[in-house]
Amino acid sequence: MEENIRLKIGKRIKELRKKREMTQDKLSELANIDYKYIQRIEGKNPPALKIDTIERLAKALKVKPAELLKF
Repeated sequence: MEENIRLKIGKRIKELRKKREMTQDKLSELANIDYKYIQRIEGKNPPALKIDTIERLAKALKVKPAELLKF
């Protein structure tokens, strides 16, 4: 079965975060998003993300929003 798009986005965010040697806590601080929400995004049952959240995460990770959708 194909992987859920929410899981793919969460894995991509985690991949980019780790590539930049950034903790979840640091990403949450830079993106102004609750730490627990970052955990959920990268977890096994991620929430649906609003475009504004994707934009904030992309900015914090120093990538274009479309980069978070490349899997």
